[in-house]
Amino acid sequence: MEEEEEVATGESASAAPTTQLELRIACKNLLDADVLSHSDPMVVLMTQDRQTKKWAEHGRTEWMRNTVDPEFTKTIPLEYRFEEAQRLRFIVYDLDDELATADRDYLGFLQCTLGEVVSAGTYSKKLTPQPGKPADRNLGIITVHAEEVMEEQDMVELRCEGVGLDKKDLFGKSDPFLEFSRKSTDEKFFTTFRTEVMKKTLNPQWPVFRVPSSKLTGKDTSAAIKVKCLDYDASGNHDLIGEFITSYNELTSAFAAEKELAWEVVNPKKLKKKKYTNSGVVKIVVQKVEKLYTFLEFIKGGCEINFTVGIDFTASNGNPLEPRSLHYTDPSKPNDYTQVLEAVGSVCQDYDTDKLFPAIGFGAKIGDEVSHDFPLNGNASDLCCEGIEGVVEAYHHALSTVQLWGPTNIAPIINHVAGLAEKVDQEISSGGATSQKYYVLLLLTDGVIADVLDTKRAIIAAACLPMSIIIVGVGGADFTAMEELDADGTRISVKDEMAERDIVQFVPFKRFKQAPDALAAAVLAEVPTQLVDYMHQRGIRPLLQ
Repeated sequence: MEEEEEVATGESASAAPTTQLELRIACKNLLDADVLSHSDPMVVLMTQDRQTKKWAEHGRTEWMRNTVDPEFTKTIPLEYRFEEAQRLRFIVYDLDDELATADRDYLGFLQCTLGEVVSAGTYSKKLTPQPGKPADRNLGIITVHAEEVMEEQDMVELRCEGVGLDKKDLFGKSDPFLEFSRKSTDEKFFTTFRTEVMKKTLNPQWPVFRVPSSKLTGKDTSAAIKVKCLDYDASGNHDLIGEFITSYNELTSAFAAEKELAWEVVNPKKLKKKKYTNSGVVKIVVQKVEKLYTFLEFIKGGCEINFTVGIDFTASNGNPLEPRSLHYTDPSKPNDYTQVLEAVGSVCQDYDTDKLFPAIGFGAKIGDEVSHDFPLNGNASDLCCEGIEGVVEAYHHALSTVQLWGPTNIAPIINHVAGLAEKVDQEISSGGATSQKYYVLLLLTDGVIADVLDTKRAIIAAACLPMSIIIVGVGGADFTAMEELDADGTRISVKDEMAERDIVQFVPFKRFKQAPDALAAAVLAEVPTQLVDYMHQRGIRPLLQ
């Protein structure tokens, strides 16, 4: 039943019309797999190839802490083909750590077809035990809501603040955040978005954020939006401060009238108290509403993806001449580094017109000096390799010409690519840009980085540039420290400096070792959103086609 054990081959293409869907997932009354707390659940979606009948991971929700009733905000996109029986498996796991997928407990699964989900609109079923295990207890309920992706959307920029919120922490002020839910066609609310947490304040001013209008409304723009103000708790037991109801129409009408909206946040449990009026006030200002251009519109308009590779040549990889080394070249099969390069690069090269890829190594000793940004092809004046085949060839050549050393420093490579992206950003700012470029840095490493603080600062600087960073962990090392860099749900910060946006995606290769095609989908999943986010922040539209 383990998804890593089954090989992904990809479904065959179909000429029939398709519909793009988003799946939203929630669970209720899950098992408590942890002794001293609730479970920490995540749901993995598996799809079955129509021809080979093999199952492969298609997507996963975010990981939630200490809850048996998770409402996941991360949706899973899926193409709906009416003429096919698209078989799905939703597997619910309890994880001690988001990256340590091998160390997990099985909470239950649901197998169904996409047609069943689509027909129901909101599909709720009891979770079943792992095949071969007795069904001797209630495993809880999983709910899947399928919704068609709207072709026309807006990007909405919001500024929110709280005033006089209730104090929830015994020895300090509250740590408030906002949770947005919208009503589905069956009149049930589902959570779509959460703001950042503001620490120790009763008068929070959340950083300005942008959300697609689909996070706030469906086709009925008058439908209710429920906004909860909660006090964050690291255990996952967040306390409700209060809530209120608004609508997309109300928000956008206030934007048109240039008005600030304010609501009393009310805790329903306190309404019976005689002197209770509210638990504070939340104000929302809609600062901008503009057409949301899609990733495809930018690509069709001529935006080019520039793909750069960085490879770890530190000694912790092992002697390349020994079979146990991660850099060992086995004539019968490619090593892990080569598999990642071929799987991810084969997708990226389709968006790069010249098919020339800068390839850089780090952590090797060349002569008497250790270098953290040396050219794999040995040509310091031209780092580019022709196609992914050229990158792989340069990688193998470098193994025979440099000495593996250390430490694992990745800030120099990030700064190198950021320098290229900065030139593009400056052209855009000056109005002199005649083309659109976006940089993607793929970093392959076998262990925890040594220059954490410098790397964070490099990421913060790069976050305002047309750039994304993908880090793939190779080998069986403990990569939990990488969570700080892959800042899903929050942004990297160093003291008072905070990244303008999330640009880092980390994936351990061992999760996809038997399914390299699925690896490419996983590591590149966030790039389209990150590209679109940058373009909208800069007010950039797709070039004329």
